[in-house]
Amino acid sequence: MPLYSETFGCRPANDDSRPTLVFLHGLLGSGRDWRHVVDRLSRSHFCLTIDLPGHGQSSMVSPEGFESVNRQITETLEHRHVGAYVLIGYSMGARLAMYHACHQVPVSDSERNSHAELVGLIVEGGHLGLPESERAARLENDQRWARRFAAEPLADVLDKWYQQPVFSSLNHDQRQGLVKKRSDNLGAGIARMLLATSLARQPELKQQVAQLALPVLYLCGENDNKFKSLAEDSGLEINIIPSAGHNVHVELPHEFGMAVTHFLDRLE
Repeated sequence: MPLYSETFGCRPANDDSRPTLVFLHGLLGSGRDWRHVVDRLSRSHFCLTIDLPGHGQSSMVSPEGFESVNRQITETLEHRHVGAYVLIGYSMGARLAMYHACHQVPVSDSERNSHAELVGLIVEGGHLGLPESERAARLENDQRWARRFAAEPLADVLDKWYQQPVFSSLNHDQRQGLVKKRSDNLGAGIARMLLATSLARQPELKQQVAQLALPVLYLCGENDNKFKSLAEDSGLEINIIPSAGHNVHVELPHEFGMAVTHFLDRLE
């Protein structure tokens, strides 16, 4: 079943020269998180935002794992009659975007006009996978958080969630703003998605992503020390956005949009 999605911009008649931009949000988010970026990019490109399982208007959709979510993304693209597209993902959405890119079925020349075809990938703050030796500890950590999301008042859990080191670039007011913004989520849905797409269950994608036969860009914030280090170790093309933390597209949507535009200019 397709996931909830929204389209922005208009596609000129008979113009298939520009790819659709498809956006995947992070844990606790929704397609609305991309609104400031989409406001800019939809002037030149058709844009599609997707609410992932357990989130936004897809909050009642139950995820089963990476492959099931990947199928749901593919079904959504088909439902929206997407042709050529660039996939842009943040954090959890970036990990799903990489998984999707690495599990594409090749499209023949005769099928190009009737099938979705991935032509570019932009990863924002996405982890390429853990070694086997670190997965048990990560799964235990995610299970702890999932139990809290499912059982405790969401605002209380979020207050602790945004104190994790990955969010260290946020100040007090920014943290409180995120707690308020994310408190309309359903804790049980977030818990299911957290476990289904746990980093502990993600295959290591570093080698596969590096071997993709399409352009890939890794975007991260200058102050996002953990993911900046991961990006530098990835071997991918990197764009580090000055003065930004982990969530560049929300903190600095103009700069994020410019980075995407430069990527698209080269692609086209």
